[in-house]
Amino acid sequence: MPSSNEIRSLIAATGASGTWDWDVPTDTLRADGHFAELYGIDPDQALGGVPSRTFFQAIHADDRARIKIAVAGILAGAELFSKEFRVAAPDGSILWMHARGQSHRDEADNVVRFSGVLVDVTERKRTEERLWIAQTAGGVGTFEYIDGFATAMVSEEFCRLLGLHPTSSLPIQTINGVVQQGQPQLIPDGRSTTTPESLEGVFGIVRNDDGACRWIARRGEILREGSGHRLIGVIYDVTTAKQQEAELRRLNDTLEARVQEELETRRHAEDALRQAQKMEAVGQLTGGVAHDFNNLLMAISSSLILLKKRVPEDPQLYRMIDNALQGTQRGAALTQRMLAFARRQDLVPEPVNISALVEGIKGLLEHTLGPSWAIQLEFPHDLPAVVADANQLEMAILNLSVNARDAMTNGGVIRITAEQKSVQDGEIPDLGAGNYLRVSVIDGGAGMDLATLERATEPFFTTKGIGKGTGLGLSMIDGLAKQLHGTFTLTSILGSGTTASLWLPASDEEAASPAAPSLTGTHDPACPLKIIAVDDDALILMNTVDLLVDLGHEVFEASSGETALELLREHPDVDLLITDQAMPHMTGTQLVEQAVKNNAALAVILATGYGEVPHGFGAKIVKLGKPFDQEDLAKAVSRALQLSRN
Repeated sequence: MPSSNEIRSLIAATGASGTWDWDVPTDTLRADGHFAELYGIDPDQALGGVPSRTFFQAIHADDRARIKIAVAGILAGAELFSKEFRVAAPDGSILWMHARGQSHRDEADNVVRFSGVLVDVTERKRTEERLWIAQTAGGVGTFEYIDGFATAMVSEEFCRLLGLHPTSSLPIQTINGVVQQGQPQLIPDGRSTTTPESLEGVFGIVRNDDGACRWIARRGEILREGSGHRLIGVIYDVTTAKQQEAELRRLNDTLEARVQEELETRRHAEDALRQAQKMEAVGQLTGGVAHDFNNLLMAISSSLILLKKRVPEDPQLYRMIDNALQGTQRGAALTQRMLAFARRQDLVPEPVNISALVEGIKGLLEHTLGPSWAIQLEFPHDLPAVVADANQLEMAILNLSVNARDAMTNGGVIRITAEQKSVQDGEIPDLGAGNYLRVSVIDGGAGMDLATLERATEPFFTTKGIGKGTGLGLSMIDGLAKQLHGTFTLTSILGSGTTASLWLPASDEEAASPAAPSLTGTHDPACPLKIIAVDDDALILMNTVDLLVDLGHEVFEASSGETALELLREHPDVDLLITDQAMPHMTGTQLVEQAVKNNAALAVILATGYGEVPHGFGAKIVKLGKPFDQEDLAKAVSRALQLSRN
């Protein structure tokens, strides 16, 4: 595909170009500014759409009927359109246009759209005119040759055109000697060649006087005389015409390339739109599945926790319950990846010191990867902070490092680097202009071929064996990067390794110092609380209530926000409200807003596995991710109480 510089050169060579798109059923034709300018139509009006007759009116009267017939063929079912015609410009001048387009049909095979590219070819038409003039003007030399003779009668102009000394006759050998090697004779010699069928032709002539090559055209008649023949003709210089002909071919080639490029660009844009719509649909489905899956995991995990407390102390039973709980934890990790892919996870972007963050997880990386893989960190001292969610960024780097390890089956060095980059608009796909940190994980492993590289970030695509990967790792990282207003790129050479890079916005602020230990102590069971638990899922509500009751609290159940508000009015001494977020009629955040108006000291926990909570909502509200266990719930209760009392 031509580069942007080549495209600019093409436009310069072939003239202005524009595109149109005709919605046939509504007879609405929309065009870009270049198209409107070529037709002398208001660009704003063209962008908004006008009837097709508006454009036919600008076509030269002598060409209008011919073009209407060609367009009628398109509307009747023909696919391709390629015509040249004249247009009357606003200043009264006549411009030549070349239009190339194609029809688009619906399932019933009706033409519903007619779109294409319009190119100004006025300069090419003028070149053709100059070529015709050049071919019919200039000096003309004459010759006469009788078959069998060694010389031909020639004029002085004939000699001058060939760069020979003026004379009235020339040997055939001398005449043909100035013709470029590999070309036929200028005057066919009957003793060595057969009689020609025509005297029309163009020959490259080496001028004896200056050594330059000129192009000479020959025309004439062949007169049959008995068993022989006589040749009578003229020659004239067509060097300028040949040069312009070559230029004309170049213009035609660049015009064809420009038209094909415009059509290809349109096709790519349509493909990209369809792909974006498909990925949006998959993202919505994935986010919904993750939300429902979280609820199922919550019901299973909380039941298992309570069951473990009530079954006899049997090591085999405990082992089976622990295995089931590990399964729910793995499921919870999978839902987080699905939410990241769908870009619906609840992120907390803040300035992060990337060097300190990676140094902090280096021990975990080394333990996870194993002794055969070395970690090499490369971070300049003057790196700015990066805007990111620290926990999610740690998970992304860990995920990429595991992928790098899997690509180097015999061990090796995994490099983790960071560098500051100033990016111009359009320089990196899906990345606006600004300052970024490029955080890369680099391996020297097997690498990927082009087909694999193109699909690497597709959801559920994996090259690992069955049971060894979900295919969501890279799509999760891609979703995370875009949710943080960055992007994710992959470069790879088969057999030489892969570079996976997170591009994240650089921060103007310094990274915060490591946070003080969080309030994780559980509430004293000797002081039971009055709690309202709200969830529209009966299983989740029942399990949440059971976990809280098991902790010693008095719990009131509500299956909707409206019921919860009634309970709050009936029990003004309630200490804590724990509510789901995604509920019909009234969301968790809407419930909390109304609840705290009446009781500002009310402790609140928002329990959700869906990342739809508005960022910054309720500074004193504790968010509890689903699925959660009893320990997570107890810690959330303590944090909520302490926040409400501060």
